[in-house]
Amino acid sequence: MAKIRMRKRVIGMTAAGLAATVAAVHCVQSAQGADSRAAGAPQAVVRVDQVGYTPGEAKQAHLMTSVSASKASFRVLDSSGKEVLKGKVGSSTGGWNGTYKAVHTLDLSPLTEPGDYRIEVSGPVAAVSPTFRIAAADDLFGKLIQDNVRFFQAQRDGADVVPTELRRKPSHLADRQATVYDTPAYADDETVLTAPLKRVAGPIDVSGGWNDAGDFLKFTHTASYSTASLLLAHRTAAVGGPELAAEARHGLDWLDKMWDDTSRTLYVQVGLGKGDTDDGSGKIRSDHDVWRLPEADDALDVKPGDPDYLIKHRPVFRAAPPGKPISPNLAGRVAATFALAAQLDAAEEPERAHGELEKAAHIYALADTNPGDRLVTAFPHGFYPEASWQDDMEFGATELALAAKALRDERTSDWTRQAGHWAKQYITSDSLGTLGLGDVSALAHADLAHLLDDGTTRTEVTREQLVADLKRQLDDGSARAARDPFGAGAVYTDFDSVPHTFGLAATAQLYHQATGDPRYAAFATQQRNWALGANAWGSSFVIGAGTTFPHCPEHQAANLAGDLNGDGDILLGGVVNGPNAADKLKDLNSFPTMRTCPTGQGNPFAAFDGRGAGFMDHVGAWQTVESADDFTATALLAFTLATAPQDAGTNTN
Repeated sequence: MAKIRMRKRVIGMTAAGLAATVAAVHCVQSAQGADSRAAGAPQAVVRVDQVGYTPGEAKQAHLMTSVSASKASFRVLDSSGKEVLKGKVGSSTGGWNGTYKAVHTLDLSPLTEPGDYRIEVSGPVAAVSPTFRIAAADDLFGKLIQDNVRFFQAQRDGADVVPTELRRKPSHLADRQATVYDTPAYADDETVLTAPLKRVAGPIDVSGGWNDAGDFLKFTHTASYSTASLLLAHRTAAVGGPELAAEARHGLDWLDKMWDDTSRTLYVQVGLGKGDTDDGSGKIRSDHDVWRLPEADDALDVKPGDPDYLIKHRPVFRAAPPGKPISPNLAGRVAATFALAAQLDAAEEPERAHGELEKAAHIYALADTNPGDRLVTAFPHGFYPEASWQDDMEFGATELALAAKALRDERTSDWTRQAGHWAKQYITSDSLGTLGLGDVSALAHADLAHLLDDGTTRTEVTREQLVADLKRQLDDGSARAARDPFGAGAVYTDFDSVPHTFGLAATAQLYHQATGDPRYAAFATQQRNWALGANAWGSSFVIGAGTTFPHCPEHQAANLAGDLNGDGDILLGGVVNGPNAADKLKDLNSFPTMRTCPTGQGNPFAAFDGRGAGFMDHVGAWQTVESADDFTATALLAFTLATAPQDAGTNTN
């Protein structure tokens, strides 16, 4: 698996102190089956993709039971109560925890007629599933994609917010005149600033963009990945409409501010995430030390030296001094993002496209291809640890070549050869991963494979080697899925299990497009199903998708301005981390200004924790329910690819 993020927060209360606030108002309904245990009766729950399935794909649901249910049967009822399918419960795929000792598969593949359905299980055990749909891909995923776009609208920072999303107001307007500081110095554990911040330049305008996650920091590392994913989705299919195109442009416009083409300077971060200890000049409070609406930062009355000064007047940090080599992971992915924009603009706005191509070329040319042990991602580095970078360089060179090809630029062949070089370097490296924020090789391989189809340029890597590495990623996931009772291909005892799941689904679609080989189609469906409810906890991990989803995300604007009942103004379309190692949930976040969510006691989802994994829908559980830009971008891309013809290719000409 690719390297994981570690979002670090200030812990304001012990786990024991928080236990009394962990509630069940929404979770009792969400954790279906947890409160329906008759004494001595077998316990059973059905887990199904709560969004649904397309008519022609393989379809599975799961039955979790406290006893073997191999002799049980099931039937599927339509919205009128008519039986449309019946069958026998499959053999157990393994036990889950001390209560649910068997997980059985229900084969729903013969169900192809569009409509709304539910499953009823009878025999040694009895259970009923949530409702799910059978529908065409555009119909099934179109709303999910629209909701994902709405999440990005809710994440907007600066003056150009969307007020209908979470009642957002203009925020962080001081970013229009921000001060640039030298690289912050942290102690080895990255919790303490060891020297005063040193001003080096400014003011510069870094307003706009998206808040990174549930906090209000902004990172070039994550914004470029998210913007590139939105641009790829827009290039692939039309299901996102003008809103998707506009949101991708919003991300690109901010990246354009973070790159100074005149001085050749790339800025990588706005805001300080850690710094709440003495740096030698006095107490410094950071973004992660307070829980508030973003517009509250603008209202602060502060002067230099005040603890909250850097909350209002947020520092900007550079990837490197002007004109100096840039960490290659950043250079590659930011260049790829501008080059993708050039591809999309080439036909109708060639002048803009040429400008975007030149920016991409300048950024790519500054890549430090001998970066040493630590790549630049964020400050402190532990927020987004990453080890691989050749994949980013392959991505940058590939998209540059495709943009040059669309604009009939003579550098097409040179960039194609460079892409092949970096692809070879990645494939032979020891930092192999799967699609997500920390590894973009699947995106690069798929586009480079299409680029090599015309056979005009020979590179160090062959098309077959690119396809083989896509297959390697899918085989790794398939091997894990074969050992898991629910067919999960990601590691759900670690961070980013849900985005990695969507990454595997997207990679399977990219493989199908590149080869015409549908061998991983069922695996892609299985991964999507797991993320949308066919998992042990019976929860979709996309807010608003299905009947059971997180109502209490660790997200400041959603917590303070949204509807905590989950049926009004919510963080619609946001994708959360999902399950994580159960022992990571011992320390939850708490701030005096947090609105309690949920309200009550207990964690009904705990009944379904198993195999070392846990899930909690609680505003302080950043480990499981913090939503993030890159999480949501990966899911949006996966949903979009699922709607696209499998021969869609790159569609840049």
